[in-house]
Amino acid sequence: MNPISLASGVLPEFGPVETVEAARHGGFDAVGLWVEPENWTDATTRAVRDALAAGALPLLDVEVIWLKPGSAMDDHRKVIDIGAELGAANVLCVSSDPDHAATAARLADLCRHAEGSGMRVALEFGIFTEVKTLAQALAILDDVAHPQRALLIDPIHVDRSGATPADIARIDPALLPYAQFCDARAERPDPADFDAIITDAIDLREQCGAGALPLFALHAALPAHIPLSIELRSRALRERYDDPGQRAKAVADATRRWLAQETRS
Repeated sequence: MNPISLASGVLPEFGPVETVEAARHGGFDAVGLWVEPENWTDATTRAVRDALAAGALPLLDVEVIWLKPGSAMDDHRKVIDIGAELGAANVLCVSSDPDHAATAARLADLCRHAEGSGMRVALEFGIFTEVKTLAQALAILDDVAHPQRALLIDPIHVDRSGATPADIARIDPALLPYAQFCDARAERPDPADFDAIITDAIDLREQCGAGALPLFALHAALPAHIPLSIELRSRALRERYDDPGQRAKAVADATRRWLAQETRS
């Protein structure tokens, strides 16, 4: 069975230490953290390191490096530096730069910066970004041509961008050190309605098996046993569970039930 990690997006209103503690309470195998360089201090690093050690939890990823025209690379590199200090295996990147050559150049810079730590620099595609499709993401990563580059798959973005499990199965497994996972409703937002796209992505995701995505086929298309970051942004979960540990446990329990069902099928 795949190791599962609590994605920071499950607990958007909580800080990094609370997220780590919730992952431990929920029984996750790992955790992911949201890093805001302007608010992160040495004291934050110490507190998070202590929480990770207390829960014996590896840090699967840090997020998010959001590449924008004119954005400061020093801030992006700091996210990598913080992740490296904490032992993160991956850093998540998205791009709102319509210039794909510029995105590739910046990703290559980040990959070189991450070399010493071994951290993978994972590009996520989705219709909410300027890297809207799997084909665009793969073309950019081909241009990056650095061993630290990676691709991040998220089922909701796979579905909303028109990709299929067969497309995922054709990806070089070396580009997929981990993946995000969730379910979602069948209704797709209008690609021209940005607000509807964002609402779909941050409020309307569903527990694995509770929605309409082809999760069994997507899971089978991924490399076996890679970690799954459970990216379950859900207004319904936030409203039902105001305690971070209880919310994390509800997500972990539902995910493991689905994985056990998938294994038996």
